[in-house]
Amino acid sequence: MSELPEKIPLFILDSNESTSLFITHYTKPFFDLPSFPTFEWDFFIIDSPKGEDLILGYDFLYHFNPIIDWKNGLITYDSSHKDSSGIISSTINDLATSVNSVALWDEEEEPEEIETVMKVVPPGYHNHLDVFLKVKAEKLPPHWACDYHIKPDGLCPPVGVIYSLSNNESETLWAYTSDNVEIGFIRPRSSSTGAPVLFFKKKDGRLCLCVDYRKLNAVTRKNRYPVPPMNQLLTIFNSATIFSKIDLCGAYNLFRIKEGDEHLTAFRTKYGSYEYLVMPFGLTNAPASFQDIVNDIFADFLGIFVVVYLDHVMVFSSSKEEHVKHVASVLQRLRDNNLFSKASNCVFHASSVEYLGYVVSSEGLKMDSSKGQKILNLPQPKNIKALQSFLGFANFYR
Repeated sequence: MSELPEKIPLFILDSNESTSLFITHYTKPFFDLPSFPTFEWDFFIIDSPKGEDLILGYDFLYHFNPIIDWKNGLITYDSSHKDSSGIISSTINDLATSVNSVALWDEEEEPEEIETVMKVVPPGYHNHLDVFLKVKAEKLPPHWACDYHIKPDGLCPPVGVIYSLSNNESETLWAYTSDNVEIGFIRPRSSSTGAPVLFFKKKDGRLCLCVDYRKLNAVTRKNRYPVPPMNQLLTIFNSATIFSKIDLCGAYNLFRIKEGDEHLTAFRTKYGSYEYLVMPFGLTNAPASFQDIVNDIFADFLGIFVVVYLDHVMVFSSSKEEHVKHVASVLQRLRDNNLFSKASNCVFHASSVEYLGYVVSSEGLKMDSSKGQKILNLPQPKNIKALQSFLGFANFYR
């Protein structure tokens, strides 16, 4: 959404100028109509007197020259990318939904990001592009009834030490705290408690901050909600022939800490103490609480065409036609609950897909060959702990 250089007075049907209505902003939303390539169109934004979602202007109607059935709410129009019939029909509601569901892009949303997402996400889901925008996930979510509640057993963990950090770790810590304070995920805090922080390296070499919540976890009452065993989840796919995998972006950070519990998440650094306003990684009950939330969100889909393990959502179907509907339903459910996904981590309409360490296809489950290669490349165990690690990894596929 962008602001016009000058406000434009609005004229009503009898050509008289309105004394109270002015156009001050415009937007360029994406349309995704059946059998039609995704396209953009300029629209003014007004406070509609009767609350209409969309008013089509003369330029739009002139360009597409549609036939409008007002009684049945049907628009029929020609398309240069038409099917064999040469005519495409949409309901007027479809047209309005195409604009509203894609979202009116804010100025803070980068056009480059939108274009990148459009290349990854199939055109049939472009009316849900907002679900894949990073800027949407990097906003402080609202409080829910399911906010994460920390329940210490009447004790508070002692103050943690401040670990020494390398120059690279210090720079990463400064960037992390600065960015997350700006987003609103954390805030400065003077607390009687505070956990230390440390770092570990990801596969790509990047440093990832980890708050050492072991002392807090030791005095926290455990949430016994069951996280489903992976081997049981993987038996649900049955006769499925087409799969899509949708990974949630930000995962735990998409949910708030219960108001009044924020001080318990405090962590100490050489730059000061901070506390989380969103669910951080490392808390003992976070996985169970997160699984409880996503199971509730997808309750009517589970086992029918959806499997969810923490932040990994798998959609499975027996035909492409129903799969498109299933994926669209999942994306809509994510949008309705302010959940977001990272497009680059998603897979759409695949005959086989890697999920939870296995390769899932219409032929069933098989071992991920890359995992087998890792077992072969493991060094020979030289002590009991190394032997236990080797056997645990090797027995994962038994």
